[in-house]
Amino acid sequence: MSDEPAAPRSARGAALVSLAREDLDLFSVEELDERVALLEGEIARVRSARHKKLAGRAAADALFGKRAD
Repeated sequence: MSDEPAAPRSARGAALVSLAREDLDLFSVEELDERVALLEGEIARVRSARHKKLAGRAAADALFGKRAD
């Protein structure tokens, strides 16, 4: 077992902020196309996670009644 403290977790969204700050002028057209494809995949993943959360909330609202926000 190590006596060293664990490294602090990065803040939520820190990777996205770092990604958004990259200088795109350094990328080739092919690299930019790859990046767009990866980002579109990430958008699909985020939308799927959001859809699951909304479905879970709707199920809870149906079972326990609508929440008062």
